[in-house]
Amino acid sequence: MTTRATGLARISDAFEKSRSRGTSALIPYFTLGYPDEVTSVEIIQEIARCGADLIELGVPFSDPLADGPTIQHSTQTALEHGITLHRCLELTDELRARGVNQPFLLMGYINPILSYGVGRFVEDSASSGVDGLIVPDLPPEEAGELETACCKANLALVYLLAPNSTEERIRLIAERSRGFIYLVSVNGVTGARSVLPMNLAEFVQRVRVFTNKPLAVGFGISTPAQASQVSRLADGIIIGSALIAAIEKGGTPARSAAGFISEIRAALEKH
Repeated sequence: MTTRATGLARISDAFEKSRSRGTSALIPYFTLGYPDEVTSVEIIQEIARCGADLIELGVPFSDPLADGPTIQHSTQTALEHGITLHRCLELTDELRARGVNQPFLLMGYINPILSYGVGRFVEDSASSGVDGLIVPDLPPEEAGELETACCKANLALVYLLAPNSTEERIRLIAERSRGFIYLVSVNGVTGARSVLPMNLAEFVQRVRVFTNKPLAVGFGISTPAQASQVSRLADGIIIGSALIAAIEKGGTPARSAAGFISEIRAALEKH
C-alpha cells in the first residue's frame, strides 16, 4: 500500500468546488467487490470519470442493518466471492494507482473494524487513499477510540442524522461529525423510492440551525429529478441503491453506471 495525502482537506475542497460551481456535490455509493472485484473497480473508475465529486465505497458485511434489499444483495454477492475488509483496502489502493482522485468515504459496519483492530484499520485506510469513514451502527457515544485514531490520521469520521433526531442529538452530531453530516432522508433502510419525503426541507433546515458543515442527503434518491430537487436543499447528494439497480438492468455494468451517473450529473448542472 502506498502513502498519499488524504483527509479532511480533500473532502472540504470537494464541497467547496461544488459550491463554487453552484451545484451540490454528487456522492455515489458503490459496493466494493460487486458483482466481482474487477468489475467493481471498473464501475468506480467510470463513475469517477462521469462526474462524481466524492465516492462512497461500501464494505460488505453479513448483517448490514442500515441497508435495503438492493445493497444487501450486492454485499452478500461480494462476500460470497471472498471480499474482506483487508481486500477492500487493497482495491481502494488500486483505484488510487489507476488515477481515481476523488475523496473516498469508506462506508462499513463496526464489527469488521473491531476485528481488524481500530488503530491498524485507520492507519491502513489512510495509506490506501481513504479520506473518511462512515460507520452507520456506531453512535458517537461509543466512538471515542475510532475518533481519536481518525483525528491522528486526519481522516473524517462522518455521523448520520435521521428525521426523528432530537435537538440534543442534532447538536451532538453537529459538533462531532467531521467532513460533513450525513442526513438520512427517511426513517428506514437504504433503497430507491418513488417520491421524496414531504418533510425533507424542514429536516435540512432543522440541522442547518446548528452547523455550517456541509449537509449531504442520502437514502431514497433514485432519479435525476429527485437529485435536482434535493440539490436545492443540501450540499451533497448520495445515491447508492439506484446506481446498483442501474447496472443490474443488463448491458455492460461499467457503461450502465456511467450512463446513470452522467444523467444525475446533468440534472445537477441544470439546477
